[in-house]
Amino acid sequence: MKAPLRPTVIVFDVNETLIDITTLEPLFERTFGDAGVMREWFAQLILYSEAVTLSGIYVPFGELAAGVFRMIGDIRQMHVGETDIAEMRTLLQNMPPHAGVAQAMIRLKKAGFRLVTLTNSPPSKGLGPLDQAGLAGHFEQMFSVDAVRKFKPASEVYQMVADALEVELADMCLVAAHAWDTLGAQAAGCAGALVTLPGNAVLHVPGIPEPDIVARDIPSVADKIIRQWGNARDN
Repeated sequence: MKAPLRPTVIVFDVNETLIDITTLEPLFERTFGDAGVMREWFAQLILYSEAVTLSGIYVPFGELAAGVFRMIGDIRQMHVGETDIAEMRTLLQNMPPHAGVAQAMIRLKKAGFRLVTLTNSPPSKGLGPLDQAGLAGHFEQMFSVDAVRKFKPASEVYQMVADALEVELADMCLVAAHAWDTLGAQAAGCAGALVTLPGNAVLHVPGIPEPDIVARDIPSVADKIIRQWGNARDN
């Protein structure tokens, strides 16, 4: 029987998981007359990030985000101009954190966990989204898929983090608001914790691993991680 995972490193997805992408909705409301198109854009962005990885292609996430924005404009026969793209780029760099995230990081670190992030977004030339959100100081390292030129949930992405931290995949738990991300991490050998923020839920399909932890927000996820694995470093 496979031994239960006892992760000591908590790896956080960034976009939507730690920072609030709903702040993009006014842009989509102005552009398309429907704030809900933001969710369509984000879903298509993830779909095409996975498609280009499977196809052996790589472009920076921001370029892909802009391209999907324009594509949705073409589909809806509505104009997406350069000013719209520029506004999107600015908003992506300045999204606020979800409530309680900073305090949750403090509790996890106090419980002895190592904290890092892993994002599809490329490294920022200046202050990045986590700096702008006031969260960067909580993390030991901030990883980008840009280093391996493959998007999540490619197994190489999670392995890159394990190698850099000199730990085993089983020593890590990936926290994300997306079932496709926790699924990929678990398939690679990590534990997975799903944050069921609005628009996200567990994928119940026989044969697909369900997250080890499920909770409605980051503070609740942190509480469950501490209860379940808080003494892992002592064993």
